[in-house]
Amino acid sequence: MRQIVVTGGGTGIGYAVAAWFVRAGEQVTITGRREHVLKEAVASLAGLVSAAGPGVPAAGYACFDAADPAAVAAALPQLPEQVDVLVNNAGGNTGFGRAEAAEGDLAGLAADWRANLDANLMSAVLVTAALTPRFAADARIVSLSSIAARRGAGSYGAAKAAVEAWSADVARTLGPRGITANVVSPGLTLGSEFFQGTLTEERKQRLIAETRTGRPGTTEDVAAVVTFLASPSAGHLTGQVIHVNGGAYLGR
Repeated sequence: MRQIVVTGGGTGIGYAVAAWFVRAGEQVTITGRREHVLKEAVASLAGLVSAAGPGVPAAGYACFDAADPAAVAAALPQLPEQVDVLVNNAGGNTGFGRAEAAEGDLAGLAADWRANLDANLMSAVLVTAALTPRFAADARIVSLSSIAARRGAGSYGAAKAAVEAWSADVARTLGPRGITANVVSPGLTLGSEFFQGTLTEERKQRLIAETRTGRPGTTEDVAAVVTFLASPSAGHLTGQVIHVNGGAYLGR
């Protein structure tokens, strides 16, 4: 039975990933900043644990801000002593619901960019660095990017592009230990909190029209790819970016 850590595991893609591992009989720890959300998620996962049969341990959680170095260090006692799989899912576009910095407001602009870099890049960097001494010899690291990394989207797209570059370096440095590091890059994915109520029907239909499959992605679509990359079968696949977007962007 492997020990799995999923950051941002309380909702959306993170929860779908955690549920997939629970159904497979793995021990899962989810993390996030909102304790009430994590408690609700663990309660929901408990039902899946019961269905998985006897001997499957209950899922646990650790509440902390993954972008805060002190918070990550303080949370280490709540995380497994050995980690077989780390899924860096915490993040999102911090620009949603915030007024853009006024023209000429360089301090405001810097704050907006740092917020997305912290939420999406530094959260993955810090948690991975903190758990590196605990990784098993054949551990798997899977980080979440976005189609925005290839299409722009300001500070959010830049932060996700940085996740891809950083993950390539992790693959290089930890590869000699048998550890793999890959990235999953979703396109339009329904069933998450990503858009925070800002996705109009017009925009949704436009994004769907860009796909080859003629439908939006689901959290299960993304979770299926994440869990494959975390499997023993993916031991010689590392340093890669896998695009899960129905062909809206062709990762060639």
